Formats: sequence, C-alpha cells, structure tokens
Amino acid sequence: MTTRVDAAWARRWITLAAADVASHRDYLIDLDRAIGDGDHGENMDRGFSAALAALESAEGASIADVLKTVAKTLMSTVGGAAGPLYGTAFLRASKAAAGGEELDGAGVAAVIAGALEGIQARGKATTGEKTMVDAWSPACEAARAAAAAGGDASAVLEAAATAAEAGARATEPLRATKGRASYLGERSIGHLDPGAVSTSLILRAAARAAAGQESA
Repeated sequence: MTTRVDAAWARRWITLAAADVASHRDYLIDLDRAIGDGDHGENMDRGFSAALAALESAEGASIADVLKTVAKTLMSTVGGAAGPLYGTAFLRASKAAAGGEELDGAGVAAVIAGALEGIQARGKATTGEKTMVDAWSPACEAARAAAAAGGDASAVLEAAATAAEAGARATEPLRATKGRASYLGERSIGHLDPGAVSTSLILRAAARAAAGQESA
C-alpha cells in the first residue's frame, strides 16, 4: 500500500518528537555542556512541549497549519540559537506543504528540503561545520533520492531519518567552525553536535509517525 501523510500524521509527528526530546533531555544537555552552553536539551524540551500544547488548541486542519503553529511556538519558546533555526525550519517546511491535504513521497522530500533551506538561510552554515546541517543535509539528499526512486511518504521519511542519524554520528570527529562550539577549536573534536542529534530524533519521530509506530 502506498503511504501518503496528512495533518493527523503531522500532529503524531510532533507528539512523538516531544516525547523523544523529553526522554533525551538530559542526554542533549550533556552533549551541549561539552561544546556549548549546556541548555539545548532543556530548550528543546520546553519548545516541543509548548508546541504540543499549542496544537491542542489550534484550529488549523492542514499539514501546513500544523507546521506553522510549531514554527511560531518554537521561535517564541526555545532559547539560544536553536529557537530561530528550528522555527525557521518548520516555517519553511510549512510553506513547502502548503496547498495540499496530503503529501506523497515527493511532497515529503520537499518539506524536508524546505526545512534545510530555512536553517541554512538563518544560520549560514554548510556541511562539515559540525552543526545540525550535518544531519539535515544528508536527510534531504536521502529523501530526494528515495522520492526519485518512487518511494512513498513512509519510505522517504525512513530514508531521511536513517541518513540524519548517520549524519549526526559523523559530527563526532569534526572540528566545529560555526556557532558556540567553534570557540573550542580542536577541543570540539570527539563530541557529537547536539543540534545534529536532536535533528535525528525529530526526523526519526516523523518516520515513526508515518509508519504508525508509537515507540522506537
């Protein structure tokens, strides 16, 4: 059966993402404490909890509406660099999803591409700089490839999530040249980038939501 995703999927995505971020809150704090301000886990947990609460009272019925609500909430509740970056990601994703009640594989790939474009427009980062782009970029490439091969929404999201997880792991040996971690120079080597890790959690939640899975 060919899977397409709709607004119910988008809501499930954020529900699962909020739960995963909450359960990994301390882990993300530890990762960020090593090379940043140490607040990434707390900020992301607060932001996604707020996004989940906002969706409970939101009236929007489309995927674009859901993602726009998430974007606005993250921008207003998440501190540090993550708020503007993730907020812009979800805002651009919302624009990419506009005009359709459902998304097929190509539509999902466009949403992920929109998120990456938003992050890069806001943060001016590229791959290899030890940032969340190192997870989003391979996710985008994998999503496009899966869609081009005829993959449905679930297959495209699975490909994106798997690539994001590999991208996050690949940040460990990198030297940070962007953001707070860049101040550490060589000392940033040997640590995972917290933004790339949270990206992998969020995209895995999207894939699980499409597959109808309630837990990893």
